[in-house]
Amino acid sequence: MSNSNASRSMSASSEVMLGIVLMSLSVLISPIIDIFSKLAIATVPSAQITAARFAVQALCMLPIVLWRNNLTNITWKQSFFHAIRGAIITVSMISFVTTLKYMAVADAIAIFFVEPIILTILSSIFLKETIGWRRYTACGVGFFGAVLIIQPSFEEVGYVALLPIVSALCIAIYAMMNRALAQREDPWLMQFHMGLWGLLICAVLLYFGHGSGSDVLDPVMPDSRGFLYLLGVGVSAAIAGILGVYAYRSAPASTLAPLQYFEIVSATIFAWLVFGDFPDAVKWLGISIIMGSGFYIIWRERRFASKPVSDTSQSTRAP
Repeated sequence: MSNSNASRSMSASSEVMLGIVLMSLSVLISPIIDIFSKLAIATVPSAQITAARFAVQALCMLPIVLWRNNLTNITWKQSFFHAIRGAIITVSMISFVTTLKYMAVADAIAIFFVEPIILTILSSIFLKETIGWRRYTACGVGFFGAVLIIQPSFEEVGYVALLPIVSALCIAIYAMMNRALAQREDPWLMQFHMGLWGLLICAVLLYFGHGSGSDVLDPVMPDSRGFLYLLGVGVSAAIAGILGVYAYRSAPASTLAPLQYFEIVSATIFAWLVFGDFPDAVKWLGISIIMGSGFYIIWRERRFASKPVSDTSQSTRAP
């Protein structure tokens, strides 16, 4: 092997390792978004928490977008596309944050992680990706794992237990839309537009929800602690989001995708430390089944060298 080939190989290996480190950090930080959201939702409606997340996220991205001088590098067609992305991600965020008022963080995140399974099915339908019976079977097994978690939660909180699936469905659609933009748009600009459009949509919802008494749409004036929680949601979301984007730019999705499932573990640890919540044996069984089916789907995709349908590299995971 020539020196130039050896150098390229070492450089590629370093890039992959950087991607793994960045994704590990993103996975570690992501549950903090949910912890702050659950703390905030005791006094602040979920649409307002979502709006705060988008506002802080857009503000964090704005100086970088201005410095890179690409704020105006977008067409009306792209703006319309970003508006749809903003609406979808807003529905996802509000659904998930509302869930946190009634469910444990780890349970909600575990149910949400049927998202790669939903994405696999949607990709076969709309993107015409070839999905064999083995992956369809893994999808069915993964949904069975979700049912093990949903069933006791459904008995406790009712239809709210289904909201993480609504959130996962929205993120799956969002991820498919992002594939059209991922290779030709700047990740900082994508994050900025997502935050901007999400904030505008939340502002409209909160305007019409004012005075309704809804714990989802009726805005309130948070106290100082509430402001800190909202700031924590936005800052941790911005950091986790951009770490994830650059992780996928440094390493293949097939390498990084399994790391996302360890978010369930880190979320369980954080929720136990902050709220004292810890899944029981049945829920751990459901979590294990979801993770196992997800790993199998990723392994099958990697084996056949297809672009993983579970690639959410340009998306921001539901909070």
